[in-house]
Amino acid sequence: MKIILSHPTGNANSRATAEGFIEAGLLSYFYTTIAVFPETLLHKLGKLPFLSLIQRRMYNPVLRQYTKTYCRYELGRMISMKMKLNKLIEHDEDPFSVASVYKHLDKKIATDLPALALKGADSIYAYSDGAMYSFIEAKKCGVKCFYDLSTGYWRAFHKLLSEEKERYPQWSDTFSGFKDSKEKLERKDREIALADMIIVASRFTAETLKEYPGKLPPIKIVPYGFPPIEKENRVYDDFKDNRKLKLLFVGKLTQPKGLADVFEAIRELKDKVQLTLVGSMTDNEALKNEISEHTYLGTLPHKEVLKVMREHDILLFPSLFDGFGMVMTEAMSQGTPVIASDRSAAPDLIEHGKNGWLIPSGSVISLSRIIEELSATPSNIIEVGKAAMETARKRPWSMYQKELIDAIRL
Repeated sequence: MKIILSHPTGNANSRATAEGFIEAGLLSYFYTTIAVFPETLLHKLGKLPFLSLIQRRMYNPVLRQYTKTYCRYELGRMISMKMKLNKLIEHDEDPFSVASVYKHLDKKIATDLPALALKGADSIYAYSDGAMYSFIEAKKCGVKCFYDLSTGYWRAFHKLLSEEKERYPQWSDTFSGFKDSKEKLERKDREIALADMIIVASRFTAETLKEYPGKLPPIKIVPYGFPPIEKENRVYDDFKDNRKLKLLFVGKLTQPKGLADVFEAIRELKDKVQLTLVGSMTDNEALKNEISEHTYLGTLPHKEVLKVMREHDILLFPSLFDGFGMVMTEAMSQGTPVIASDRSAAPDLIEHGKNGWLIPSGSVISLSRIIEELSATPSNIIEVGKAAMETARKRPWSMYQKELIDAIRL
């Protein structure tokens, strides 16, 4: 088996996949938009303040000989974001939108695929929103199509979250999943129809696929791995003088991530808790009004996020719809336990009260009750935090790589 791997932005799971494929001798080529390797021109350009975001695309040097990059649209998106040229990026049809970035890389792979197949590539592994054109060409070339659905299926999103828009109408404009164009939604369905196998990272994501109206290919559930544990012997702050619980929220500052529920849950607990938020701000008046009451750190590099996690008692992750929720594994690896909703990978990772806490999605009462209980018995946080770190220790990224390779080799 020789695999073409594609991911436009190179997130943590696609990087682990690429490195796992190399170690197993399976990787033919890795396609992405921007890949930075030591001592290259992009590495030097990334040192300029205006282009510092490029540094986040630093890859393991072992990938360099396999990597093909097509950066024009992604660079355009980065520059447009930096210069606040929203008209170039906010709608799917805009030239430098995320959808355009995904589509153009997908088309480029489709163009290259016949030649790659002649060189021995017999499989392609691509991610949702960036697979349709390459899958169409793969079928013509007899190349097997592996489809990684990293978020829940869109019809389930519409079904489950339509009511949520009514619960907090002042937050309705943060439900960006409802803004996807008809073309994009049709492309999502076509990708599933063309796939020979679907790989998901949680039971929740697998459940959402029940809303797909056609025949589904085999589905394999392979949860992601945990980051390395940086502080083996974390020293937890004591709770002398009845100090407030230090709560943390990391992610998009939107209601699909359950942020309005967080604000509501702690509204009557302000004398017992303090909240810190990390993530990108949205232009929402309700958010602006709420966030002024708390500590907002903006967006941070990954290492800084992990450091902030170690400085807090609990991570809050009451997401309304999440294919996995990597901030959970990040926090647990730092010994910071998580209160998480059941519409994520939390039920796959967390045993309630042992290494974290589970709540029903959208339940402000459940979230508030657990926070209040922990403020009364904060010593439980340390015990659960240590168990969370042990959970992380037992599932490194290498386990994800092995399970993924075993799944696609069947």
